[in-house]
Amino acid sequence: MENSKWVFTFGGGTAEGDRTMKQLLGGKGANLAEMSRIGLPVPPGFTITTESCKYYSDHDGKWPHALNHQVQEGISFIENLMEAGFGNPKRPLLVSVRSGAADSMPGMMDTVLNLGLNDKVVEGLAQVTGNDRFAYDSYRRFIDMFGDVVMNVPHEHFEEVMESLKK
Repeated sequence: MENSKWVFTFGGGTAEGDRTMKQLLGGKGANLAEMSRIGLPVPPGFTITTESCKYYSDHDGKWPHALNHQVQEGISFIENLMEAGFGNPKRPLLVSVRSGAADSMPGMMDTVLNLGLNDKVVEGLAQVTGNDRFAYDSYRRFIDMFGDVVMNVPHEHFEEVMESLKK
């Protein structure tokens, strides 16, 4: 199982998965793959399989060894299609991380938007877009979501800081 395929890419009219793979890719991942496969305009991305989650649970919180490399290949796939770079201030690539499952559970799954922003990339995003407010608001939202979803920092702490800055 260690040599399994843990990451399936989609975008640019191609996909490694399809709509029949909901148990492996989750409903959202399978549907994004299918839409890309049939030529609908879908931003490029990749899906980490449900099997990787099972592996993580079965192996005391350890990821499959090959997962990191496959995720890096997935990011390269997106970078090539978007002609942008993850962590590149001159051509910033921002991604969304969305959880999924075989069955739809609206409002129950976590999301982190604007992954790829940091202190340097936000400056580049402001230059590329010509809009400082957009860039820094995107960064603020990323920090808020990442803090809440990944680090378990209650969203209220971010709201308190924002309110104090508005005064």
